[in-house]
Amino acid sequence: MAIAALAAACSATASANYADVPVPASAGVQASALGPGDEFEVRVYEEAGLSGVYVVSPAGQIDYPLLGTLTVEGLVPSQVAALIRARLADKYMRSPYVTVQARGLSSKRVMVLGEVKTPGRFAFADRMTIVDAMTLAGGFTTLAERNYTIVTRTDAAGTHRIAVPVEKIMQGIAANFFLQPGDIVFVPETIL
Repeated sequence: MAIAALAAACSATASANYADVPVPASAGVQASALGPGDEFEVRVYEEAGLSGVYVVSPAGQIDYPLLGTLTVEGLVPSQVAALIRARLADKYMRSPYVTVQARGLSSKRVMVLGEVKTPGRFAFADRMTIVDAMTLAGGFTTLAERNYTIVTRTDAAGTHRIAVPVEKIMQGIAANFFLQPGDIVFVPETIL
């Protein structure tokens, strides 16, 4: 898996200047929005047959009893509850009480690879910065190129490779860089 992520990082199609990447106004909705692989629990009061645990498919959907296929990707749990509540009330129940609770947001992770002490996948947090990710990964190894960390990000516009000067950020010389769920952070080895 790490090799596949590294290959994806190396084969990115576009590059961007880190200073040109906008700072998120609020990443809260993005951080808790559901995506493929995420697991959540639906509870419908006094309706055990309509309650259960669901995993979002790669297409961003779930199959729900009575309602069929529902698209939930990009929705937060309260929006999923409102969707199910409205659809059930439309045809099957009077005023259903529906709650949805996230159980595992596996799609909301960042990967940190390369010359860090503890490479791996880490849970994404609201307004997570590259310094936060480096801290989770235990910091740089002695062989790390500290001012040329590559963040690979895929969005609707394509895949971008962004060089981020982490050491300068830590010294307060450069502005911090905000990560997004799914980012791959790669710290290359320094050339001596």
